[in-house]
Amino acid sequence: MYAIIYKADGFPVCQQVAGVSPDPVVTWSTEAAAKAFIVKKGGDADFQPVQLTDEAMDRIAQAMGCAVEQMMFEPYPS
Repeated sequence: MYAIIYKADGFPVCQQVAGVSPDPVVTWSTEAAAKAFIVKKGGDADFQPVQLTDEAMDRIAQAMGCAVEQMMFEPYPS
C-alpha cells in the first residue's frame, strides 16, 4: 500500500470522517496509482507517494501527532 504525503512536512492525505480521530490515511494499492492521482490533481511539486513500511508509518504518525497504533487506513477510492 502507498500513502501520499506532503513533501514539506510528511503529513498524509486523509479522509475526514465524523467522530473519528485521527482522520484515516488514504491509501492506494500501487505506487503508479498514487503517482497518477498526484499528477491528475497537479500536485507534483507538493506531494509524493510513500510505501507504507513500518518506518514510513512511524514518520506519518509523528507528522500526524498520534501513536502509530491509532492510525486507520482508507483505500482510494472508498
